[in-house]
Amino acid sequence: MDVHARKGWTARLTRGCSLAVSLLVLMAWPASARDREPFAARAGLDMAQTAAKVWAEDAVLVYVENDDSVVGTGRAERWGYLFFSPASQRSRAYSIREGRVIEAEDLSMDFVAPPVSTHWIDSEAALAAADEKVGREFREKHAGVVGTMLLARGVFSDGSPDQTNWVLVYTSPGNPSLFVVVDATEGKVRRTWRG
Repeated sequence: MDVHARKGWTARLTRGCSLAVSLLVLMAWPASARDREPFAARAGLDMAQTAAKVWAEDAVLVYVENDDSVVGTGRAERWGYLFFSPASQRSRAYSIREGRVIEAEDLSMDFVAPPVSTHWIDSEAALAAADEKVGREFREKHAGVVGTMLLARGVFSDGSPDQTNWVLVYTSPGNPSLFVVVDATEGKVRRTWRG
């Protein structure tokens, strides 16, 4: 084999090895570094309910909250769902991401809560209602973000303990947070305050 043929062969081998190493690095790239698809809260509900019914046949949904950052549309890469079993008086939380239960945990404290309404607007509609009323202005003026979205029955429901609400907390560095309570059945903003 002459010198030119050897150099060509060595160059091809080097390129091939570089490509193989690059592919291995991409395949080993951690899952957390990949782009995950954010989803609205209801999209993970069926998975969470199926898991909860295996845990306790009488499990009822009592609470939903974003377990990851909320993006501008009311979606998150991960949502948490809390269920309560009246028969056992126990609670269990499920965290859903990418269509799978990634965490299931029994609550170590007593947490007796009423079930949320079976008819509730999704997180996207709740955020749209809150933004239209006061949230968009807060975000624009203070470079704010939605830090928390939670769904529960009776929370911040003065005079209406059976009302299921979305509570949105907008945060901004150096400014008091903005709290917005959205009626989860009618999609109307019921209350706002700073604190």
